[in-house]
Order: sequence, then structure tokens, then C-alpha cells
Amino acid sequence: MAVEKGLRADARRNRDLIIAAAQELFLEEGIDVPLEEVARRAGVGVGTLYRRFPDRDALLRAVGEKNLRRLVDLVETSWREEPDAWHALCRFLRGSVALRIGVLAAKLQPHLHQQLRTGPGLNAMRQQVIAGVLRMVEQAQADGALRADIGPVDVALLMTLNVYTPPGMHSEQAMERVVEIMLNGLRADAGSPLPGTRLGEDELSHYIAVRFPPDE
Repeated sequence: MAVEKGLRADARRNRDLIIAAAQELFLEEGIDVPLEEVARRAGVGVGTLYRRFPDRDALLRAVGEKNLRRLVDLVETSWREEPDAWHALCRFLRGSVALRIGVLAAKLQPHLHQQLRTGPGLNAMRQQVIAGVLRMVEQAQADGALRADIGPVDVALLMTLNVYTPPGMHSEQAMERVVEIMLNGLRADAGSPLPGTRLGEDELSHYIAVRFPPDE
């Protein structure tokens, strides 16, 4: 991102701390959390926060972009480093769930759909994720590893998996167990057929991160 490249090391560090703190608090308390609380969590002054992000919308955009970049990195790394498309898909889905994409989407999407409508490069990143998901799905099915009635939108929906765990239950362990149950259900030799119809590439664009118009 051009803004980050032009910053001094200390300013870039503060910016990263603010975005990380904002994401944590948005997940915990929602998008209306006071920005002063974000600054406290980040360990910076309120003035520093406002120099980097003049308003809440700018901070929301930064959080959304950070997660979109994470998805791009995840889909590319999974494809590059895993031995086949099935294992790449499994790694991608595990990583997406670990990023808490579903929780963040539930907190942010209504606002992001209204505010995050422009931005050079954002649509390109989104298209990278879409292309990566399509490639994994198509190749895993061609290899006979992924069940044929799964479409890319099904994968996009599973990316947003969120599991409620009651107090006293280890949330990470519960999530890992549910993810493995989910992945077993995606295998070509899984049991019962799925209800409804298989959704394809056209519908996929509605589910990947946030929606952006084509770059100008």
C-alpha cells in the first residue's frame, strides 16, 4: 500500500498497532467502540490515531483492507505450498476460519457495504481471492478429492464459519474440531447429497470479503 511505504518505521508501526487494536475491539464490542479506546488498546495517543485515521470510516476501511490482504496471502500460499488442490483448499479454509472472517463480517459488513465502495487495487485483491477459490475447487474436483456438488459459493460460506462456545469450553479446540468435521463433509466420498442447487462463479463475488465496484 502506497501510504504505508511512505511512512517512517515508527509511524508504520503505530499504524499497524492501531489497525490491530481496532480489529480486536470491533470483534469484541462492535464498530461503535470509542476511538479513544482503540488508541488505548494500541498504546498510542488519540492524536496519533487521528493523524493516521481522520475518522471511523478510514479506520474501518483499513481493517477491511488488512483482512482482504490476508486472504490474498492465504489463498496464494495455500496453493503454492500444498501438494495438491485438496490440501490447498483445506489449508485455505482452516486459515480463513482462524482469521475469524465470519465474526468480522458480521460486525462490519453492513457498514462496509455502505462506506467501502471505492479504492484503487481493492477490487483487484478481491478478484485474486475469487480466482484462487475457483482454481482450488475446480482442480480438487478434477482430481476426484472434492465432492462434485460443492460450488465456490459453498466454500465462500464455509470461510465465514463461526462456532459459539459456552463459558468454560476451550474455543480454539472446539473450532478446530468443527472445521475438521466440515472438511470431512467436503470429501468426494462423503455420504448424503446436499439440498438445494450448486451456486457458481457469478454468485461467488457476493461473498468474498466486502463488495467493491471495478477499479476506475
